Amino acid sequence: MDDFDMLNAPAAGNGVGSEEDPAAAFLAQQESEIAGIENDEGFSILDSGEVPSSLTDSNGGNGPSDAYAAISNADRLQAEPESLRKWREEQRDRLELLDDNSRKQESEWKEKAKVELEEWHARQNEQLEKTKTNNRAAEEAMVSDLDENNPGTEWERVARLCDFNPKSSKQAKDVSRMRSVLISLKQSPLVR
Repeated sequence: MDDFDMLNAPAAGNGVGSEEDPAAAFLAQQESEIAGIENDEGFSILDSGEVPSSLTDSNGGNGPSDAYAAISNADRLQAEPESLRKWREEQRDRLELLDDNSRKQESEWKEKAKVELEEWHARQNEQLEKTKTNNRAAEEAMVSDLDENNPGTEWERVARLCDFNPKSSKQAKDVSRMRSVLISLKQSPLVR
């Protein structure tokens, strides 16, 4: 007998090794449990009661066993805890509600923008029509003034065409120099 066989042999009457080896007992227990898992015919993980094909021995007993693959598949196929499933459902419901709200808000914004754009176009068209009407009236007045070519009324016509009001906010350019030149010409006309 070699040294290793002596450890596994039943103890002689001297009391040394009279207890069972705990490591060997543990290994034997694990092997029997794994064998029980592999050979358990009533083992069902799926809700339908079927044993997943990944847990059945597909290689006919040849080669290494898929005990670890079977255990990992069993872990993955087990139902998740109730609290986690409830949280996932609540989270999904919350996200769906947020998506619905954002879709509603987007459609409301689109409708509001559409209405505002239509109102803006209406105001622009109204302003354009007013400007056209004012320009036509001013053009007709200018043409009628051109037809009345009375001598001595030249400066009145110039004054009507030029805005000599210094407080006028319509003009962005400084026309004070042109205004002063026209006023000086009116007061002392050029002699030919």
